[in-house]
Amino acid sequence: MKFAISYSTSFNGTDPDRLIRFAQHAEECGFEALYVQDHIALYPGASYGAGELPATLPYFDPLDCLSFVAASTRRLLLGTGVLLLPYRHPVVLAKRLATIDVLSKGRMRLLTVGIGALPGEARAVGVDFRTRGRRADEAIDVLRLLWSGGPDGVGYHGEFYDFDDLCSYPKPLGDIELPIHVGGSSHAAARRAGLRGNGYFAGGMLAEAERDLQMESARKAAAEAGRDPAALEYTRWGSADLPVEEVRQLEAHGVTRIVVNPTAASAAEQHDKMSAFAERFGLATT
Repeated sequence: MKFAISYSTSFNGTDPDRLIRFAQHAEECGFEALYVQDHIALYPGASYGAGELPATLPYFDPLDCLSFVAASTRRLLLGTGVLLLPYRHPVVLAKRLATIDVLSKGRMRLLTVGIGALPGEARAVGVDFRTRGRRADEAIDVLRLLWSGGPDGVGYHGEFYDFDDLCSYPKPLGDIELPIHVGGSSHAAARRAGLRGNGYFAGGMLAEAERDLQMESARKAAAEAGRDPAALEYTRWGSADLPVEEVRQLEAHGVTRIVVNPTAASAAEQHDKMSAFAERFGLATT
């Protein structure tokens, strides 16, 4: 089991010093990665399954935030949970992600993408909310195509993206395609993970039986696409107070990574929670 940590500006605020201390402490504790969340714009009344989102929540741009974190850490992998893919052009995104990966010496390796749940957010960036799933599928294909393309360029002709003889440099470190995980809480998201992703980051408030069905759907889709179902990583959210017994249960359900979002009244208490979690699971020694 791998353990990562999430930094939420909606809880921690936007103090850059607090963010860096958090990231550096997470690295010292032995956490694998730091994840940040994403919203481009909110509005009064914006809501989805988890309830209404206050319009003043201060979401950083996740890639700018991760670049900042990378500059002050050495080992911590960089993750998004989730990046709203349909609202960003994949040609621009391919360049930004590769740049972060090169400058961080190969740490932009836990990109997780989702399709978004707020119609007003889609409308604000000129995207038809009903098309966001198809846009995400094309965007994943375009990202991989650009990263794998050579000096002669590559072409793509889809419903939303169209280009010929395009070169995108630099490539991610090691001339590889960056892993792309898919986040969500629906069977459509799980199937997208199986068809196109390197893993599934399951969200939502679902019963364990439903989560099992979703992972089964992801693995079935991978097999149908000629991909290795066993290679799919399975990421879940977890509490900072998570007991060892519950982690063993999650492992039995195939979970390979847990992302913890520690909350506390102060930064010092938050760091203490992180340290206690790391000690409970022996992170600094793994």
